[in-house]
Parts: sequence; structure tokens; C-alpha cells
Amino acid sequence: MKKVLVLTEVRDGQLRNVSLEALAAAQALAEGGEIVAGVFGADAAAHAPVLAQHGASTVYTADHEALAQYTPDAYTQALVQLIELASPDAVVLGHTAIGRDVAPRVAAKLGFGLVSDVTGIEAGPVFVRPIYAGKAFQKRKFVDGKIFITIRPNNIAIGTPDTSKTATVVPVDLDIKDLRTIVKEVVRKTSGKVDLSEAKVVISGGRGVKSADGFKPLYELADVLGAAVGASRGACDADYCDYSMQIGQTGKVVTPDLYIACGISGAIQHLAGMSSSKVIVAINKDPEAPIFQVADYGIVGDLFEVVPLLTAEFKKVLV
Repeated sequence: MKKVLVLTEVRDGQLRNVSLEALAAAQALAEGGEIVAGVFGADAAAHAPVLAQHGASTVYTADHEALAQYTPDAYTQALVQLIELASPDAVVLGHTAIGRDVAPRVAAKLGFGLVSDVTGIEAGPVFVRPIYAGKAFQKRKFVDGKIFITIRPNNIAIGTPDTSKTATVVPVDLDIKDLRTIVKEVVRKTSGKVDLSEAKVVISGGRGVKSADGFKPLYELADVLGAAVGASRGACDADYCDYSMQIGQTGKVVTPDLYIACGISGAIQHLAGMSSSKVIVAINKDPEAPIFQVADYGIVGDLFEVVPLLTAEFKKVLV
């Protein structure tokens, strides 16, 4: 493709890792063509050096007050205008809350094709994506027309940065009007210090934690490993934790390098959200629990005994 546009995401002033993964995906699509990036929000130009090091030759910045926080109306108008200006053959975004929302809107508005939740790109290009809650994989290819691609975090390897590269920064004056939604305040509920959707290590608890206090050993282990803490729907339904921590078919989909499931039986709805993890460790008292069928390593035992032992051993190695 001659030109690929990557819409990046910034959270709390930091460029999200999935944006760099999107640039790596864009390089696979462009095959020597031009890669450009778009950044919305305050101090957008500050991210240009990093984007250049990862392949962007031009960085379009839009420092508009309506883009300080995501709203569907504002981002749809902004992205449409950016596409009209850059005229790309393909647009790549992360398969995040923002990407899942805005990509279909703009693709439908402009008549682009759309492949969502891409986990791999093969020559062609051919896009690989999971279907049926991760039980099968689909390969799709477009023979004509412009396309939108959203990529699942932690699946496309970030390329090695080239510190010698620079990018042309192009400020964009956007006309954003008639907004139906205005964000006045954002109150976030998070699973910890690490973003769950981008975490390399995830410690997750199920009904087996028995209470909200039962998550304390998991947080202690997460602090040692620099991990995020997640939960099954059962734990959320039992009010042991907030739904922002839910992993599964109706929650977040995670693909960490290491996933430790504590007191989780392994219902198919939960497996849909974590079965693509590179290494899965299951801790459960029931030796017949379905989670052991997908686990690389299994520990049959009480999580309240096993997790503190793991924490102590990891401290010896890592602290």
C-alpha cells in the first residue's frame, strides 16, 4: 500500500504501547510505502520523535480542546478530516475502547473496508483474527478499496526504534462542531498501576478468592512482578472487585506473556478473554477444573497457600 495512516492513542500524557504496535503493523502493510501518524490532544507534537523512530515520516497533530478526552462525535469528525487531508490507502488503530468505537463509524461514513481485532498480518496482506470466542482463526484479504484495521494489543511485536529518523510535524486545524457529548470529568476505576489490556503479566482471581480481601495476595504478587490484576466474571458478580477488572468474552481480552489464574475454574466465557496468553499458569484446588486444559503449568492447591509462596520466591529472584 502506498500510504498507511496510524491513529495513535495518548493516555495521561503517555503514548500507549498499542500505538507503537500499530506502527509495526503499518510497516507490514506499507511494504516500503509511506507511513504517517495522527495524534489528537494537548502537546501532541511532543510524541513526534518517538513516532518517527518507529517509522512515521509525517506526524499530523491536532491540539483541539474537543479532543482532550475521547467522545465519539469529536473523534469521528477529527478522523474523517485527517483522512481527507492525508488520503491514506489504509488506517490502523489499536483494538481498544477508542479503536473499537471510532473505526466502524468512520469506515462506514467513508466507505472503507474494516477488519477488526487483528492478531497477525501475513504476506498479501492477509489479516488473521480470532472468531468464535478464540476457538478458531479467520484469515481475510481485501482485493480492492481502502481499509481500516484494528489490532489487538500485545500481538504485533514493536519494531526496533531508529533514533536517526525524524518526522515532519504538520499541525492540523480541525473544524469540530455540533457535539452532542462533552466530557467534563473522568473518574477511572483501574485494576492497579499497570494497564490491564497492555500488561505483560496478569494475575487474575476468580470465585476462589472468596472475598474482596482475597485479592490482597494477588496484589502483593502483582507488585513483585510488575503485573496487572484482573478477575473472572464470577468474582465481579460476587462483588469481590469492580467490573473494570473483568477478563472474558464480556470483559477485557488480554494477551500477556504470563497469565496466572488463581481460583478460576475456566468457564468458556473467561477462556475467550485470556486463552491467547503466551504462558498460562493455573492455581486451583479442583484437579478437574477446566482451566487446567488450557494451562501450560498447573498447581493443584489452595491459592491462599500457593500465591504467598510464589511471592516469596519471586522476591528472592527479582527484588
